[in-house]
Amino acid sequence: MLFNHFDEDFDTVVLDETETDIGSGTASQLIVYNDDHNTFDWVIQCLTEILDHSPEQAEQLALIVHFKGKATVKTAPMSVLRPKKDALVDRGLSAVIEGMKDD
Repeated sequence: MLFNHFDEDFDTVVLDETETDIGSGTASQLIVYNDDHNTFDWVIQCLTEILDHSPEQAEQLALIVHFKGKATVKTAPMSVLRPKKDALVDRGLSAVIEGMKDD
């Protein structure tokens, strides 16, 4: 199995994929949800082709989506995320955009 090295005891994984001041508006999060239809390979392919993630980063995100139920796959202004979300949804992934929460 490709993912046999995964450590289920992780608490937080930080992936630096933040874009600043591209497009209009404040930063939002593109979130992908787990489903029972898409394979790991398909999710990884979508994340690399649409979001320009490295294969390693896409694999880690796919694992987080699988084990945690969802993952933020990109942070950027809404205008940047909207076409990326639409492309992911067009490929059958469950993706939404949410505004950033203030602490």
